[in-house]
Amino acid sequence: MLKVLLIIVVLLVLAVIVVLVLAMQKPDTFRVQRSIGIKAPPDKIFPYINDFKNWPAWSPYEKKDPAMQRTLGSVTVGKGATYEWSGNKNVGHGRMEILDAQPEKIVIKLDFYSPFEGHNTAEFTLVPKGAETELTWAMAGPAPLMHKVMSTVMNLDKMVGGDFEVGLANLKALAEK
Repeated sequence: MLKVLLIIVVLLVLAVIVVLVLAMQKPDTFRVQRSIGIKAPPDKIFPYINDFKNWPAWSPYEKKDPAMQRTLGSVTVGKGATYEWSGNKNVGHGRMEILDAQPEKIVIKLDFYSPFEGHNTAEFTLVPKGAETELTWAMAGPAPLMHKVMSTVMNLDKMVGGDFEVGLANLKALAEK
C-alpha cells in the first residue's frame, strides 16, 4: 500500500514538473483575435462598441451571468468611459476604460480582478471594404506564469476566441438590421 502511494506521489510530482516546463516555454505575451465582415458602414457599428450602455445588446459576457452587477461611470461614451462588473465565476470581476475612440479603432484598457488577475488591452478595428466593414475584436497582454500554466491544459485562444465570435455575430445581426 505504501509503495502504491509513493508511486502516485512521484507521478503527480512529475506531472507538475512537466506542466511547469511546458509553461516556461510559452511566450511572455498573448493575443486573441477574431474578425467578421458586416454589411454596414463603420459609423453604424461604432456606437454599439463606443457606448458601454449598448454592450448588453451584443456582448456575450452579458449573457453568462444575468445577475451580474454592472456599474457604468459618469461617462459611458468614448474616451474616458468606464464600465465595471462583478458576477459569478463565468464573468468574475473587472473594469474597462475606453482609452481611445476613433471611427476606425476603439482601444480599451481591460482589467480583470477575479477569478484571475489580468491587465490587458482590447481593440476593435473597423475597416471599410466595399459594401462591408471588416470588424476585428482583439485582446492582448502579458502572459504571467499562471496564464502560461493554464494555457498548457486549456486552449485559451479557442475559449476566448469563441466568445469573440459570438459577440461579433451579435454585432453583425444588430448592424445589418
